[in-house]
Amino acid sequence: MAQALLRFLASQYVERDGVEQRFFAGVWGIFGHGNVAGIGEALFESPDLLPYHMARNEQSMVHSAVGFARHKDRLQAFACTSSIGPGATNMLTGAALATVNRVPVLLLPGDVFASRMSDPVLQQLEVPSRGDVSVNDAFQWVSRYWDRIARPEQLIPAALAAMRVLVSPAETGAVTLALPQDVQAEAYDYPDAFLAKRVWHVERRPPDPAALARAIAAIRAAKKPVIVAGGGVIYACASDALRRFVEETGIPVAETQAGKGSLPYDHPSALGAIGATGTSAANRIAKDADLLIGIGTRWSDFTTASKTAFENPDVRFVNVNVAELDAYKNGAIAVTADARVTLEALSGMGYRVDAAYRDACARLAKEWDAEVTRLYTLAHTPLPAQSEVIGALNEFTGATDVVVCAAGSMPGDLHKLWRTRERKQYHVEYGFSCMGYEIAGALGVKLSDPVREVYSLVGDGSYLMLNEAIVTSLQERAKLVVVLVDNHGFASIGGLSRSLGTEGFGTQFRESKPGARCLDNERDPGPYLPVDLAANAESLGAHVIRARGISGFRDALAAAKKVDRTVVIYVEVDRYVAVPSYESWWEVPVAGTSEEAGVRDARKSYDKAKQKQRRYL
Repeated sequence: MAQALLRFLASQYVERDGVEQRFFAGVWGIFGHGNVAGIGEALFESPDLLPYHMARNEQSMVHSAVGFARHKDRLQAFACTSSIGPGATNMLTGAALATVNRVPVLLLPGDVFASRMSDPVLQQLEVPSRGDVSVNDAFQWVSRYWDRIARPEQLIPAALAAMRVLVSPAETGAVTLALPQDVQAEAYDYPDAFLAKRVWHVERRPPDPAALARAIAAIRAAKKPVIVAGGGVIYACASDALRRFVEETGIPVAETQAGKGSLPYDHPSALGAIGATGTSAANRIAKDADLLIGIGTRWSDFTTASKTAFENPDVRFVNVNVAELDAYKNGAIAVTADARVTLEALSGMGYRVDAAYRDACARLAKEWDAEVTRLYTLAHTPLPAQSEVIGALNEFTGATDVVVCAAGSMPGDLHKLWRTRERKQYHVEYGFSCMGYEIAGALGVKLSDPVREVYSLVGDGSYLMLNEAIVTSLQERAKLVVVLVDNHGFASIGGLSRSLGTEGFGTQFRESKPGARCLDNERDPGPYLPVDLAANAESLGAHVIRARGISGFRDALAAAKKVDRTVVIYVEVDRYVAVPSYESWWEVPVAGTSEEAGVRDARKSYDKAKQKQRRYL
């Protein structure tokens, strides 16, 4: 069965806009009992079918697969194979990340014996009330499609169903086929038609004429419309269509995390990031908008500022999205269609916002650009601010270089501050915001587009969670530049903790002292832990450069260009110099009662902020 599965995967192709390509780029895997004699044997026997890439952590390899598929606009993907037990469950976080972000990845966890002859086998989970359960059942809730192949012939319908979901722009995400280890090794005479080349046509669904007419009517009636560009603009390759549409209509554009890069930062219609991590320009315009045109966005709480961003009592929504789930959100006029096709259909509608509105948007965008420059050049000492590191990197990189990030305070700072010049320059995983994605995801991006320089921005907290992809990057001869920003703890949550009145409790990497809680206001909280992250990276084979200050960081970036393998640039920053929030809010509940005065004050602020929340119906 495993041999047939490999031949099937190698025969799957996708086509969009007349361009045909193989869908699976290869297989990531770590072998153990449960896959070594099945999928492992098939890869060994037929190395010409699909390349095998050896990983060192199962969660990490799924992140690499996701980074690859996202950069490929979801038109190419990887399969990931694991052993049973912990090898399989290590992929759960990666599966959730892929599904939340709507990015395709095929997971092939090994499973216990379908025959049950040897039960309970090593690493098997036993459930007293059921005999057909394994740890792989946990994947059901984080997969867009799940199946267990208990007989070899079941592979035929399951594999076809898996492909249907993987190539769907609306339904894609993690797909899991749990493979019992004995079934993997069974022989079966599969039909030639099952193993033959199969082309899956990825449609560009046009808008329903009636829905399009309703959207046009809403746009024509609007005085202060705003487009919110999401990841669907990027995946649909709709940036040029968006640019033409806004140049025709004058409608300003704000961007979600996934949609950043939909327009160049200096385009006359660009307002930058929106929402909880948004710019002052976008958030001020959004506050009074009478029409929000969401294109390819799922309207997360960071985009809507927890349903407080849009304060106009008469605000309406038009949602253009391939997924009905997203198209109908916020009581919108739903246009369930491809972003590029819809933008092209909207052109020539004879609408343009008035000059006063365009001028107000341009003035706010200019003010925001000056604020970015200020934050890039703070000249803070003795340690630089994180915004200065971002600014130096932005000024150093070229338009086709890629910055990758995922968790902590850096994604929010990047969303506000990164001056994006090309639609694939910005790669921040903020659907699941998974610590540990940064290096592994960057490796996937590099494998998808080797000619680009790829920069992974990772904090010390995320680095400690997953860093072994440095070794894998050396194996793959895929050079990364990892910017390791050390603030000696979980600085993002430390800032959140202070805003909630809990004084940064549990967020600093310090030596424990009797009675000390490592709070920000303690006089003697103890020294930072004697951990040398740069030395750790060097031990993994990376070329390491220790940068002191922003001048040293700039020198390190230039030096990294000349190195032919993965480089880690280590730089310390001041954990307390943060980028402000710009007229926005993110809902995190505060304790309703507390003995701590700071918590009680935070609760008052929370109750006040919640009064602005509304349901968009």
